[in-house]
Amino acid sequence: MEKIRCGWCEKDDLYRAYHDKEWGRPVYDDKTIFEFLILESFQAGLSWYTILSKRENFRKAFDHFDYQKMAVYSEHKIEELMNDSGIIRNRMKILAAVTNAQKFMEVQKEFGSFSQYIWNFVGGKPIDHQPETLADVPATTEISDNISKDLKKRGFKFMGSTVVYAHMQATGMVNDHIKSCFVR
Repeated sequence: MEKIRCGWCEKDDLYRAYHDKEWGRPVYDDKTIFEFLILESFQAGLSWYTILSKRENFRKAFDHFDYQKMAVYSEHKIEELMNDSGIIRNRMKILAAVTNAQKFMEVQKEFGSFSQYIWNFVGGKPIDHQPETLADVPATTEISDNISKDLKKRGFKFMGSTVVYAHMQATGMVNDHIKSCFVR
């Protein structure tokens, strides 16, 4: 019997594996949360599939998303990234990744962990929307609006409400798997 999945992931095996094993599963460790923040910020204006297909290249280029290393990237490293055809070569997004690494660590200092900070917006546990169809899944919510505003106030870049909501979905802060999906 064929597994029923959320329709957006049926493009290929890469997408199906991401859907089946990662998307919507709660993530509480800062390293993974940071990876998704950076990947989501690069997605702005692009498809998630584009980013997902370059994920391993991003990991290699960005020192496996080590935010302590990223926070002190030199101009030489920025130029190296700008010349890396395996990632999205957008100077503003690359510079934002450096800024976001710095701001991420500031939040860690203030709250003990970034996880503690971000999960506080949903009371520490996932919100289960139980959508019937993909059309029932929002692009933003009041919570993603609030997180976006707070991140921007703290100096984060490329963290609009749509990016934040996609991050919430990716890290399981919300469960938007459709009701008939086997992952649910």
